[in-house]
Amino acid sequence: MGRGKILIKRIDNTTSRQVTFSKRRSGLLKKARELSILCDAVVGLIVFSCTGRLYEFSNTSMKAIIDRYLKSKEEHHPLQDSNSQLKFWKREAETLRQQLLSLQKAQRQLMGEDLSGLSAKDLQLIENQLELSLNSVRKTKEQIFTEEIQDLNKKGQMVRNENAELYEKINLSRQENMELQKKLYEGNGLHYVTNVPNSSQLPYAFAISNVQEATYLELSQPTERQTAMQMEAPGLGLQLM
Repeated sequence: MGRGKILIKRIDNTTSRQVTFSKRRSGLLKKARELSILCDAVVGLIVFSCTGRLYEFSNTSMKAIIDRYLKSKEEHHPLQDSNSQLKFWKREAETLRQQLLSLQKAQRQLMGEDLSGLSAKDLQLIENQLELSLNSVRKTKEQIFTEEIQDLNKKGQMVRNENAELYEKINLSRQENMELQKKLYEGNGLHYVTNVPNSSQLPYAFAISNVQEATYLELSQPTERQTAMQMEAPGLGLQLM
């Protein structure tokens, strides 16, 4: 047998009215919760009983829902007079002032100030937030250091490559210099030597000196002893070329 329709009017019996209110209120809160979950809607429900007791439901902050409702209502119904505009802007200023005070208080608490009156749970939340912030700062610092180290390693590798190229050029120049010295000796009928001869009969002596691992050809001036020996040479029957 089907359920009969109930006439929508005030229930005179107090007990029946209270039972109906309790059942309908529970069903209304259930439907509001389902609507917020299924449709991803922002739902705010406020119910006052006949005795003045408050029942409410919201899937977010009830204050935020009410503020949003008032703002939306004012946007759809533009302010008509200056008094309404004044009230509107006063309300907006008060809201912003409250938000600013809340942010300032949160900042002082993060700095370790104005902690009186907080519970152990609130202090634990602040500690967790500081720990997360500290970990984020450390991670960013380590990333910056890693990038700087990689950049320095790249620059160091470039310097090593340039140094190796310079060493190759120096070795090539040294070989060319030695070839030129050898050709110079052979062209003058001299033997290519690397040490200075000890003979005092030569007015000029060629010497090979190593300065910074490079070979150079030097021409030394005759000493006074060699000059005197040259002057005495005709008496000994020697002929200097």
